[in-house]
Amino acid sequence: MSGPLRCLRLLPLLLRGSSVLGPPGLSPWGPCLHCAPKGLPPLQARHLATKKAKGKGQARVSINAALVEDIISLEEVGEDMRTVLRALQDDFSKTLNIRTSPGALDHIMVSTKDGKFPLNQLGQVSLKSPQLILVNMSNFPESTAAAVKAIRESGMGLNPEADGTLLRVPVPKVTREHRESLAAVAKQLTNKAKDSLRKVRAAAVSRTKKAKATVSEDTVRLIEKQVQQMTDDAVAEMEKLLAAKTKELLG
Repeated sequence: MSGPLRCLRLLPLLLRGSSVLGPPGLSPWGPCLHCAPKGLPPLQARHLATKKAKGKGQARVSINAALVEDIISLEEVGEDMRTVLRALQDDFSKTLNIRTSPGALDHIMVSTKDGKFPLNQLGQVSLKSPQLILVNMSNFPESTAAAVKAIRESGMGLNPEADGTLLRVPVPKVTREHRESLAAVAKQLTNKAKDSLRKVRAAAVSRTKKAKATVSEDTVRLIEKQVQQMTDDAVAEMEKLLAAKTKELLG
């Protein structure tokens, strides 16, 4: 796509003020790199908007995503980070509940010779009493042992007992020890999510560094700072989720 046409394509987005983490900062050369006069650097860090956070001694970066889309898609990086956050929220809601229901086991993945499948696709899960869950594996009897292993290793503190193709899953009483065990699992899930977040950050930084041959080092450093800031914000959100879940579990 030619430079002028590309500028026209980006203009509506810029006019709407689209940015990843704040108000857009427009270059004095226009909405894209192709608008720069010949002989001038294609993109300098000083032309990307920054905003100082109130009450803090450091500036928060606020880059217009459209200005750096040839280097990296900050929108995609942000979405990848939000996906990690949503996965952590799902883990919290599905695996860390004080009240027990048949659906509490649905998310457990069972490894079979044909691949991994949710437990509720292999067996019929029912609640016989508040202290006992039954899993009928008669439709896939060959996966009974794998189901037992998956439930036992789910991190929910469950110890299923196999009676032929019928699994009996005693539900622990809601003791202080059980609550503390669930809170420990919440911490483990959060740390795992942080690891996933670091991988997203590392991939984004790697893509940015590949552009050093075409953009200034200041621009690369500014984008890296934006990515780190997004990572820090996501970690802070994870800590809030963990604190709320821990409070819920421990009462």
